[in-house]
Amino acid sequence: MFKVKKAVREEIFGDDREFDSPHAPTVLPLKNNDVLAAWFGGRFEKDPDTAIWTAKRLNGVWQKPKKTVDVMNIAAWNPVLFRLNNDRIILYFKLGPEIPKWHTEYVYSDDEGKTWSSPKELVKGDIGGRGPVKNKPIYLSDNKTILAPASLEGDSWNSFADISDDNGETWEMSEFVPIRRINPNERRIRDRVYNKTFCFGKGIIQPTIWEDDENIVHMLFRSTSSRIFKSDSYDMGRTWNLAYDTGLPNNNSGIDAVKLPNGTLVLAYNPRENIPGMTKGARTPIILSYSDDNGSSWKELYILENCDGAFAYPSIVCDGNDKIYVVYSENREKIIFWNIEYEETVN
Repeated sequence: MFKVKKAVREEIFGDDREFDSPHAPTVLPLKNNDVLAAWFGGRFEKDPDTAIWTAKRLNGVWQKPKKTVDVMNIAAWNPVLFRLNNDRIILYFKLGPEIPKWHTEYVYSDDEGKTWSSPKELVKGDIGGRGPVKNKPIYLSDNKTILAPASLEGDSWNSFADISDDNGETWEMSEFVPIRRINPNERRIRDRVYNKTFCFGKGIIQPTIWEDDENIVHMLFRSTSSRIFKSDSYDMGRTWNLAYDTGLPNNNSGIDAVKLPNGTLVLAYNPRENIPGMTKGARTPIILSYSDDNGSSWKELYILENCDGAFAYPSIVCDGNDKIYVVYSENREKIIFWNIEYEETVN
């Protein structure tokens, strides 16, 4: 049996913050049991003053946030932290006035986040956003290939994996994940027999990714269809099967998952469907569920929040064999951090 042994909730900063509207956090374990978090913050999402902020948790105490990336008069969005296998820390982020026109840049640190490089474009000439869009990349089992869960958001939403075989120096797009879009206003849909490959609305974005023990790669997606969708790849992320409904509810808000060293999957999400007639839903509660069968079924693990408010855009990572870290935004006013110890018990 898999269960939470201990869970501690913390606020990364107080009311004396130097920014408004913090959102879309990301988290990364550091050495010596320290933690690094990042998020975007400004007057409001897409405002030109929006920058990327970071904070460290040293010896169990969160330090004052620092403005880490600030490109004058251009909004910064959706930071993603990732550690390369040479120990370099990468901080990816989006830049641009609107989502369809944004592009991806990154900075790096070789001293555990003490100092950062100047920003650099991830893929030259990118418009729309290459590389990780919200959630962390992974190394495949060859410990060489990086897969970054990616998506493009325009009139339709499309997801893919960005692939690097040279530790992030160059990237190649996979094929788009195939999706069967259905117009939610189509009258005759009432007469159709439900099919788990039907996706109502724009589509799927912001994947979270893992590789299983048989070297099959899987992605889960936020969707406009009131469900978390899934797709699978049998060729190291280069092509994907038709996306399908997992049965897990989704409110068209961000999700994230992590594969633990024991193979268990843990998913952070809002278990809510869309409001009838709309393509979005309430962002509460926010919970953790786990799967011990490679994502075929899920069981509730822990309720992080279950009150009025908006608890959104979780990021989840594991630290060693017994810890999970989760971050998310609360009402776009706070960034919440959970330090969770877990254990397996024999019935």
